[in-house]
Amino acid sequence: MSQNTLTITDNRTGKTYELPIKNGTIRAMDLRQIKVDAEDFGMMTYDPAFTNTASCISKITYIDGDRGILMYRGYPIEELAEKSSYLETSYLVLHGELPTRAQLDEWTWNITHHTFIHESIRKFLDGFHYDAHPMGILISTVAALSTFYKDAKNIFDPESRRKQTFRLIGKMPTLSAFAYRHSLGMPLAYPDNDLSYAGNFLNMLFRTTEAKYKPNPVLEHALDVLFILHADHEQNCSANAMRSVGSSHVDPYSAIAAATAALYGPLHGGANEEVLLMLREIGSVKNVPDYIKRVKAKEKLLMGFGHRVYKNYDPRAKIIKKIAYDVFEVMGKNPLIDIALECERIALSDDYFISHKLYPNVDFYSGLIYEAMGFPASMFTALFAIGRTSGWIAQWQELLLDPEQKIARPRQVYLGYDKRSYIPIDHR
Repeated sequence: MSQNTLTITDNRTGKTYELPIKNGTIRAMDLRQIKVDAEDFGMMTYDPAFTNTASCISKITYIDGDRGILMYRGYPIEELAEKSSYLETSYLVLHGELPTRAQLDEWTWNITHHTFIHESIRKFLDGFHYDAHPMGILISTVAALSTFYKDAKNIFDPESRRKQTFRLIGKMPTLSAFAYRHSLGMPLAYPDNDLSYAGNFLNMLFRTTEAKYKPNPVLEHALDVLFILHADHEQNCSANAMRSVGSSHVDPYSAIAAATAALYGPLHGGANEEVLLMLREIGSVKNVPDYIKRVKAKEKLLMGFGHRVYKNYDPRAKIIKKIAYDVFEVMGKNPLIDIALECERIALSDDYFISHKLYPNVDFYSGLIYEAMGFPASMFTALFAIGRTSGWIAQWQELLLDPEQKIARPRQVYLGYDKRSYIPIDHR
């Protein structure tokens, strides 16, 4: 008997089945041969929220949650955050290798020169209420782009995919910044192609009367690092949405809109805003011990701690914690940082949190940085979406080129009524 097999005995029938194991998995379809009789549909797995189901084979991002490791295409996130730029990292995520200088220059030029949006989209923005949430606007405007670029439907044409990639990575900051300015009733600030990717985004957000906006280099670098940290994160909710919707062979703008909508939820991209609300609720360092007690009593949640994948300290949180102090040097210390540090200190020395493997995740410090930089909480998730765009496109492209992938169509366990007859309304 091969060691790379799993032997299953069905106690209902006494039959034994030998299933091949490859890459630490068995094929779910191999279970279908396990039947009680010929009329039986066959065995399925029941896995709400895909907690232990691999839906694809990927070469993009590797996570070891137990050891706190995150790598893009084999490169540790710590090295990329220290030595790379967001556009270089996005090239890596999408192409599999770091670019040469000539490749990076071409990549940067193409993205930079796709930052402007059609003026009709600008008019479309005017239709939103003045206090509309920037994420709601972003989802709608990204989806609307599909009506402007009809060539985007040629999803199996490499040149078309390349063009849409430039457009999406280039225009996401523009759409996000325009959504933000619209929500404030401010005139829109157009892209400046002389600035870096992060610097141009700051320009579109914060430029007022100056003829030429000069981003603060510390804030520019901090934002670039945050984009790197958010570039991809394996099969999370929004990546799964991108793949699921993309599996219908829809254009990438519609699929990105779906992924952005998934990110909008407080359990995904909105978690850092929840951290700030929690820290404000705690109010003072002296109130932290009592709040921690209430968390242990399951009366409260310690937002920004714990992760579906990481059972160790989130490596992104370590990087963000350092970046936070660089930002505070320029913008002033966020008073909530002391409360956050005390929460972290107590939690990391408490057996309850250690035994439950609850460690700070990326959301615990990112909101503090964004707030210190002048971003309102309503913009936090849009910032996340900008960085994640390259990862979403990489996931979508990998899906399209994988011959094993089909349109997503999960099974269900039906526990409803058996067949019954219609009852006329007067007899109910």
